[in-house]
Amino acid sequence: MDWRECCNKRVAKQVKVDESLILSLKKASENKLNSSEELRMKDINMSSKISLAYDSLREILEALALKNRYKIYNHECYTSFLKEVLNKSEKGDEFDEIRKIRNRINYYAKSISIDEAIDIIKKIKVLRNCFLNMLESKEIIEN
Repeated sequence: MDWRECCNKRVAKQVKVDESLILSLKKASENKLNSSEELRMKDINMSSKISLAYDSLREILEALALKNRYKIYNHECYTSFLKEVLNKSEKGDEFDEIRKIRNRINYYAKSISIDEAIDIIKKIKVLRNCFLNMLESKEIIEN
């Protein structure tokens, strides 16, 4: 779904910047990442670790969208937001790849190895740090 379609279908809409919500999302993101890290990597909890880490990533992305005056109601439109609003096509592709992996694990019970889980979580952390840096910069996109 492209950005225009996200907006036309009201899956993304313009809003006012909400600094308190942005701070809350950052804190929730940090808590989920810390929770993910507290779980020891075992076959039984790999999907939980990935889900928590992904949620941490998505919450930072939600805060970034809010900083840029958008509320986005589905994960697919975050990809369009990154690519078309922020002009971060590579980051959009990276997020979309992680989103699809997480969906296969959560909704289709796809099994993965511990090595794959470690790699996915590492990618999530790198991308989260990138989005966090973008969020904390003074730069915003003028709409």
